[in-house]
Amino acid sequence: MCGLLTAGIVSAVLATASPLLTGRIVDALGHHAAPRTVVGLAVAVAVAGVAESGCDLISRTLSATIGEGLVLELRTELFDHLLRMPVSFYTETRTGALVSRLNTDVVTAQWAFVGTLSGAIFNIVTLVLILTVMAVISWPVTLLALLMAPVLVATTRQIMPRLRNLYHEAAELNADLGSHMTERFSAGGATLLKLFGRPEQESRQFTRRAEQVRRVAVRIGITQARFTVGLTTLSSLTIALVYGVGGYLAASGHLAPGAIVSLALLMMRLYPPLTSLTTARVDLTSALVSFERIFALLDLVPAITDKPGARQVPEGPVTVEFEDVRFGYPTRDSEAPADPEAAPADPAAVLNGVSLRAEPGEITALVGTSGAGKSTIAALVSRLYDTDEGTVRLSGIDVRDLSAASIRETVGVVPQDGHLFHDTIRANLLLARPDAGDDQLWQALTRARLRDTVLAMPEGLDTVVGDRGYRLSGGERQRLTIARLLLQQPRVVILDEATAALDAVNEAAVHAAIVEILRGRTALVIAHRMSTITAADQILVLHDGLVVERGRHHELIATGRHYTRLHKAG
Repeated sequence: MCGLLTAGIVSAVLATASPLLTGRIVDALGHHAAPRTVVGLAVAVAVAGVAESGCDLISRTLSATIGEGLVLELRTELFDHLLRMPVSFYTETRTGALVSRLNTDVVTAQWAFVGTLSGAIFNIVTLVLILTVMAVISWPVTLLALLMAPVLVATTRQIMPRLRNLYHEAAELNADLGSHMTERFSAGGATLLKLFGRPEQESRQFTRRAEQVRRVAVRIGITQARFTVGLTTLSSLTIALVYGVGGYLAASGHLAPGAIVSLALLMMRLYPPLTSLTTARVDLTSALVSFERIFALLDLVPAITDKPGARQVPEGPVTVEFEDVRFGYPTRDSEAPADPEAAPADPAAVLNGVSLRAEPGEITALVGTSGAGKSTIAALVSRLYDTDEGTVRLSGIDVRDLSAASIRETVGVVPQDGHLFHDTIRANLLLARPDAGDDQLWQALTRARLRDTVLAMPEGLDTVVGDRGYRLSGGERQRLTIARLLLQQPRVVILDEATAALDAVNEAAVHAAIVEILRGRTALVIAHRMSTITAADQILVLHDGLVVERGRHHELIATGRHYTRLHKAG
């Protein structure tokens, strides 16, 4: 930063040299000086110009280096902070809005901070030097030239609040448009639109949003154009004033002709930094909007964090316990990041006092109608959410006292709709175990009955699976998520109907692999098809957020209650 400021100051000093040397050339010609003198002054003008350009190049290079470094640091800090936010944050926030802040807002803030800040220092030094030199040449002319300054200040004070509001509106509308496109251009979103076939309506919605962005952008452009034209007009009038008053003084013998030329050239160099300093408020206004949007995220405190001195899950088999657990999801309906100062929304109760115990080496099945709380129990074990009341324990330790890294190593989940990144098969598998070699990857694929399918692909492990894995069939996607779990080898396994997308042949094959990995581990199996959990060691029936029945298959069938009805229906 010091180098940037030094280069700017040297450039500002050189900016006053050329006008003074040009004035001396005019005076030399008027006094019929020797040609060698005129040529020497011309060479000095050229040297000053080249040196000024060199300083400007150095300044721009340093500005770009510092600016991009700031972008990297700010973007990385924001990205890391967002990774620490809980899942509930992402259910309340539109993806496009976050992408907009990581891209558009970070870059806007960077350019305003580096470009405007370094430019402001350079412009202030230039302004002071030029005014000092002009006052030395002729303070009356300098004073008259500054009479236009109050008009400039008044115009700026009037226009800044308007531009600030416009920039804020533009940022919100652009984020909304980005979110709209992100949703529509995902593989799932595009498929949904194709299935319902409403391109005309979608086009109208997009056009309406884009028109709002255009309208605000035009208003910003017109406001800035009026401001710039006003400054240019003011500059032209002031230069005319310098020529008029200076010419009168020169004709009266009070000022040399070369001084008039120097004053005019200095005045021409005065208004660019003066204009930049004035419009810097416009740039800073835009930057402040971006900074507000960035720090609105950075100021959010993650609801789920590691306690100081967080513990590790003890070695060996793991017992999962729920003790009178109550939990409800927030009912907030927001398309923008939650306001940290907003009052918390009332939760919608899902669990109303659940107690259970899952032992190592046993399969505990969770059954119930949709919305009974089965997947919520899985999310609480993984500590994707914290309970409202009650305690979840792993090996007798409250999950809130365990480190997030230890929980991730201990608990493995295969959700019903296994998510895959738009990346290679290899990269999606390595999420579970980054240091795994190809032999281990192929072994996991073999156990998930996916090896032959991947071998048949031209690029093998380097095959890109597409957005959310849409280049694979439903069964292939699910088997890939099962292979990822097999590679992780967790001590607690949660299966959320992991074989739902498989045909009968593949389901039987994968079930054999699942039985193998479940051996000796604690297993929670969320079942929608009752036939898949008849051999479970313990079946828990959930209804209205409570465990209303528990036992083995034959015991529950004999009661003729909830489980019997579910079994007949499924």
